[in-house]
Amino acid sequence: MAGMVVKNNMSAINTLNTLNKNHGALAKSLQKVSSGMKINSAADDASGYAISERMRVQIRSLDQDNKNTQNGSALMKVAEGAVQSTVDILKTLKEKVINAANDTNTDSDRSQIQKELNQSIDQINDNANVTYNGKYLVDGTHNAKGSVTNTHMTNQSLATNTIATSKLTELANRVGDKLHINVDDNVTVSFVNEGTTYTTTMKITANSTLASVLDAATSYAQSAAGGSAAATVGVKIASDGYGSMIGTDKFGKALTTADKSNAVTVQALGTGVGNQIAGLTISITDKSGNINKSANAALDAFNETIRAEQESEDNSIVLQTGTKANQAIKIGLTDMRAQALGLQGAKGETLNIETQKNANAAINVLDNAIQKALDQQTTIGAIESRLEYTSTNLTTASENVQASESTIRDADMAKEMTEYTKNNVLLQAAQSMLAQANQNSSSVLSLLQ
Repeated sequence: MAGMVVKNNMSAINTLNTLNKNHGALAKSLQKVSSGMKINSAADDASGYAISERMRVQIRSLDQDNKNTQNGSALMKVAEGAVQSTVDILKTLKEKVINAANDTNTDSDRSQIQKELNQSIDQINDNANVTYNGKYLVDGTHNAKGSVTNTHMTNQSLATNTIATSKLTELANRVGDKLHINVDDNVTVSFVNEGTTYTTTMKITANSTLASVLDAATSYAQSAAGGSAAATVGVKIASDGYGSMIGTDKFGKALTTADKSNAVTVQALGTGVGNQIAGLTISITDKSGNINKSANAALDAFNETIRAEQESEDNSIVLQTGTKANQAIKIGLTDMRAQALGLQGAKGETLNIETQKNANAAINVLDNAIQKALDQQTTIGAIESRLEYTSTNLTTASENVQASESTIRDADMAKEMTEYTKNNVLLQAAQSMLAQANQNSSSVLSLLQ
């Protein structure tokens, strides 16, 4: 048992140590209660701190990915609006060219319709130059990587045994019914290239075939075009133009008919947008000039199956939607300018409808242009739908990581308040006992009186 001393008051020293310990514990409790977190620094829980900080990085990254997705969705809505406007214009133009093809109109009337068409085509070019944050979207500058292609048009209305050398007089429709094309009937072939319509009519002979008729139309077009363009203006039966094979798209993928059935495919002689065939029209009239509607229904069913495009590097729009490098969505947007849609030439020549024959040929051109625009609209719509799912997924992921981080780092406030109250009481008790210990030392003074 210690005696009465004045130099070292061990009771006071021990109480002081306890006081300091309680003060530190109270300070930590106060920090946890005030911040709402049980880990405020690495000293509190080194491994827990590191894990929670990584989770915080993940949360912020996911939230930024979500913002990227929402901005991407806004970009796509701008592109969608431009393409939708073009679709609306093309629907109107289809109506106009059908009107122009009607002979209740004079050529003077058609000239007036031509003026409307020219202005509408100019607006299509304006639509293609729409921008988002200064970035052009559907003017062809954001194509996906691909090789140059040429126009392919496939007919799935003729009999499946139809080939390039099939005689016109023996042609039948898909169900085998003869088209009743006769010797001395007339066949008219029209196609449009760079805004120019080439139309030729020839008499059918016993030896007339699909290939020979197209060759004759091409020869006429090359003669009419003249100059260096003559080598590529025209059409031919594709080398794989009968059977289920259609051709190769810009991604190098071999395309076939959807049902794998045989069909005749016609292709443009030249590659790229400048050599595309915007529309192919074949019609039959008898020697008296009467229209053979059943034959025309089958022959005039060449629909574009491969679009003519330029060779392109990968200029797709990239939306970063993941927390790691290369976790992104790539979006290739095609060219929606009037030339790419087959309505205009490189020098500004617009689709001509000032005669009945030209207006009739323009109907198929508009059908193909509408199909191109709708294909792009479908692509944009699919991407917008995907971005909605992506945004939902990112939001869910962020919430789940936030919940995990909360489990590691957030304080149980009821528990921490209990701890704070305990430490506060202990601190006050220690303060009181330190005062008492100091008071006990003064009792030695009574011995010195």
